[in-house]
Amino acid sequence: MTTRTDSSGPRGGENDPVKELRTTPTRLRDTARRTLRDVGLPSGPPLQPTRGARQFDASVALVLGITTVYYGIDNADNVVIREIAPGVEGVVPRPSGPGGMAFMVALAVIASGALALRRRYPLAVLCVVTAATLATPQSVLRLTFYAFVIAVYSAAVYSPYRVATLAALPVSVVLVGTSGNSVTPIVPNEYIALLILCPMAVAAVGLRTWKLRTDEGRTRLSALQGEQAEALRRAVEHERARIARELHDVVTHNVSVMIIQAGAARKIMHTSPEEAGEALLAVEAGGRSAMTELRHVVGLLTMTDDSAETDGGADLADTAGELAPQPGLDQLDALLGRVRDTGLPVDLTVTGRPRPLPPGLELAAYRVVQEALTNTVKHAFGATAVVRVEHGPELLRVEVTDTGGRPGAGAAAGSGRGLIGLRERLAVYDGTLHAGRRLTGGYRVEALIPLETP
Repeated sequence: MTTRTDSSGPRGGENDPVKELRTTPTRLRDTARRTLRDVGLPSGPPLQPTRGARQFDASVALVLGITTVYYGIDNADNVVIREIAPGVEGVVPRPSGPGGMAFMVALAVIASGALALRRRYPLAVLCVVTAATLATPQSVLRLTFYAFVIAVYSAAVYSPYRVATLAALPVSVVLVGTSGNSVTPIVPNEYIALLILCPMAVAAVGLRTWKLRTDEGRTRLSALQGEQAEALRRAVEHERARIARELHDVVTHNVSVMIIQAGAARKIMHTSPEEAGEALLAVEAGGRSAMTELRHVVGLLTMTDDSAETDGGADLADTAGELAPQPGLDQLDALLGRVRDTGLPVDLTVTGRPRPLPPGLELAAYRVVQEALTNTVKHAFGATAVVRVEHGPELLRVEVTDTGGRPGAGAAAGSGRGLIGLRERLAVYDGTLHAGRRLTGGYRVEALIPLETP
């Protein structure tokens, strides 16, 4: 007989009461930990009071301190008779002697002086003033009571720790209200109106401050969003310009060579079939080279992080082939070979001691030679060209010169975009580009790229 255990039953299922009872303490413990953690986390950045606000707080602390200290000194050794029950009067002694006076002055100074930091550390100020208020005898409660009111207001308005503040405010009020100080401060009748209007004014100022801070926060948020949008727009424009520059350098050279070779093949197809075939082979090689470099560029644009997880081994091999390193100075011979196939004689001179260079820098130098020779092929038919690469200790110099010639068939006026793209490439490495006609005829392109001292 086979015994089957029903996982949906009272034991082992999702609604297992035993399991729920076991996990309840864990859930409560996790909830308590999260609550304690939230209490210690600020809900916003701490307030950075201005110089005027600090001066105002210092003035409030000074005025209140002087007033309460004078009150403590003036009422030392006095005896207060108050009505503690209907028809029953009692004597309420006050601290006396030098020790009592020093004690009252100390309470007044601590409670009032702490208010100088009520905006920067509102919660700490509330704790200090609450402790001073609890230590104040009931007969001289005025020493710290007014400072306690200001501290409560400051904590409610300025503290960034909202959860801790909401927990500390009622605790402080309850402790002060139930600490045994049954005798509340007596306010003369002429100050009743002032006692009512002052809290109203303070509340109005607090609401205004809260509104201003909210408006400033919204303004800063809007400005930050605008800055992020502008930075994103600039990044997109920069990337578009980089892609356009790369595509121009890749396509222009190869297509120009293909056009010249195809035109030559068309002219000699009937008279010299073998030479026409070689020209067509050069066209094919140029097309393959263009496709390889285009795949490289497109592969960089479309490559994703999860491509390695989704593609198979053959795809990875293809991707590795397409994403081969960009051409550098070591591939100048192949470039010059393709240019020579178009009928342009080119010589290469390399001086100095070559050393490893950053791939981007080598690519920039390669593109300088490629663009200069492409322009020569298009606009100086019948010319000869010389490429010079000089490896210096602090500078890489690349120069391309030609002897000049007539524009090739179908050559249009250049837009100058190629040279602009070269200058942008070289600017990344603090390099410069000089291009112009030579006094002896022809054209000259020179690139100077600073190198790091080895």
